[in-house]
Amino acid sequence: MYAILDIETTGGKYNEEGITEIAIYKFDGHKVVDQFISLVNPEKEIQPFVVKLTGINNNMLATAPKFHEVAKRIVEITDGATLVAHNAQFDYRILQTEFRRLGYDYQRKSVCTVELAKELIPDQPSYSLGKLVRSLGIPVSDRHRANGDAQATVKLFKMLLAKDTSKKIVQNNIRAENIGQLNPKLIDIVEQLPTSVGVFYVHNTEGEVIFLSKSSNIQKRVNQLFASSSKKNKRLQKEVKAVTYEETGNELIALLKENSEVKKSTPIYNVKNKKLFSHALYSKESKEGYLTLKIGKADNRKQYITTFSSYQQAYNVLHAIDEEFTLCNKLNGLSEAKKNCYNYTIEKCFGACTNEEPPSIYNKRVRKAIYKYGFQDTSFIISDRGRNINERSVILIQNGEFKGFGFYELNHQINNIAILESIITPMENTTDTKHIIQSYLRKKKSPKIVSL
Repeated sequence: MYAILDIETTGGKYNEEGITEIAIYKFDGHKVVDQFISLVNPEKEIQPFVVKLTGINNNMLATAPKFHEVAKRIVEITDGATLVAHNAQFDYRILQTEFRRLGYDYQRKSVCTVELAKELIPDQPSYSLGKLVRSLGIPVSDRHRANGDAQATVKLFKMLLAKDTSKKIVQNNIRAENIGQLNPKLIDIVEQLPTSVGVFYVHNTEGEVIFLSKSSNIQKRVNQLFASSSKKNKRLQKEVKAVTYEETGNELIALLKENSEVKKSTPIYNVKNKKLFSHALYSKESKEGYLTLKIGKADNRKQYITTFSSYQQAYNVLHAIDEEFTLCNKLNGLSEAKKNCYNYTIEKCFGACTNEEPPSIYNKRVRKAIYKYGFQDTSFIISDRGRNINERSVILIQNGEFKGFGFYELNHQINNIAILESIITPMENTTDTKHIIQSYLRKKKSPKIVSL
């Protein structure tokens, strides 16, 4: 659990500042579950430059509660949570100073989004909150007011969690929270999980990920894992400390995250070196000059159009391609006819198998098929469902290479290539990621493809 906060102060000498406004959002890693926003009477004058910066003046605070009147609420909403702030050292110091004046020793673990952003979003021109969120396309209102800045920090932190593919933030938080000597029973863990699509992570007592998997229903999949009586899963159940998750909004991002993170963190209970495809579709020119499409064993040393998990899947897709683009089954190895293919007799083949259709005309349709199903050297984005109703997801392909994924709320975030690249969580372009994307696009009709 995280308490994302922003504090405005009177300004003045070090450790003599007073709080003028505070906003705290309790965040479970996915959504805000509680909030506290209040002006605070600092019982001292506000520095003129602060009044100009924030718009908060002494008259506004005359009837506001004093810090001792809101202290209990601050303790409650941050209890058991890690404090998150932009320049957390400042906000945490101010809080500790105020509590010290009341004779209370206020201790919390803290995380700074400035430091996280420098690590996870390098090479930004500025890491000040206003300039950083603007460069990332994150909307912010009421800049230099506690509530506006805290809301922007929530959105920034959510993006940083998505970019933290090594799960350092979550791992450190699990250690810090010290959830207790597990057992909350496994069923209690399951009940707290969503029924949405995403990736879940099983952690041991050290916070390490020992198993991860994607699912279209996270709660159902974890319940099956904990109910399993296999020897391997019985051992896993004894080591469970916590289960965290990331909602992805759609299955494609879940598949890509699962593939990438299994390879990166190699959890001990995941299958090692799982092979995703066995066959591929290749293109070759016949001696008569016709471009042919042939199914063969997958070989990464050869250039292929697309890949398949089995020969039968390849066979079915090639049949569909032949029908979609009016290609010849005989040329493509799907017919063993000696003279002409069956489609020629029913006028669904224009005679490439009998050399009646010129190769130059036939090959245009083959190239269209290769372009659609291979996306070599093409640049586009795949826009699909996001994690909530106001959000969309984006997958970026540049020059035929998978660059990564991200989430956006406003169309200008994907229409501006600089912002698009900054909101993307980079992922490695591999034969597996290409297979996952191509297989998904062949099966699903929901994603929107936008050429760049």
